[in-house]
Amino acid sequence: MNDTQAVHPSAIVDDGAVLGAGTRVWHFSHVCAGARIGAACSLGQNVFVGNDVVIGDRVKIQNNVSVYDAVTLEDEVFCGPSMVFTNVYNPRAGFVRKDQYRRTLVRRGASIGANATIVCGVTVGSYAFIGAGAVVKHDVPDFALMAGVPARQLGWISRFGERLPLPRAGKGEAVCPHTGDVYLLLDGVCSIVPAAQ
Repeated sequence: MNDTQAVHPSAIVDDGAVLGAGTRVWHFSHVCAGARIGAACSLGQNVFVGNDVVIGDRVKIQNNVSVYDAVTLEDEVFCGPSMVFTNVYNPRAGFVRKDQYRRTLVRRGASIGANATIVCGVTVGSYAFIGAGAVVKHDVPDFALMAGVPARQLGWISRFGERLPLPRAGKGEAVCPHTGDVYLLLDGVCSIVPAAQ
């Protein structure tokens, strides 16, 4: 631990855990020994981080979130209050299934709303937005806006978090009014158009 980190006295950070510069761990949280957490992250109250977890830089994990083994969060991911990760698809208390963990990947800049559930084994694409209470059972494309139970794609969203006026399928072009970024939709894939050099 270095001088720029802040770990609340009620939190437990096991020996061996790696926390980057400027990372804060708040009340009653527990970070297990094998966890790897980047710089400038915030772990809210009552957050659990398992051993086989990798968290990038500038990640915000709100209160009451458990990041279980086999979950990776890339840079600038937002996890809303009480959202849920799983790591076994068909758990039973009477049968140990630690050898059946399914890996979950949340890519850079994605946001997961309060009380949403991410069923293990999926990838949530870069800058995707998962609405509050949604249940994600399948991979989510980059920039997708998802909501519902099970989660369905409603449209597309910018890096800033602005809904883009693009069709769900087909092709189109849109500009984020906040950043001026241009987005291109082609064959169901939304991407940022590279800026002119």
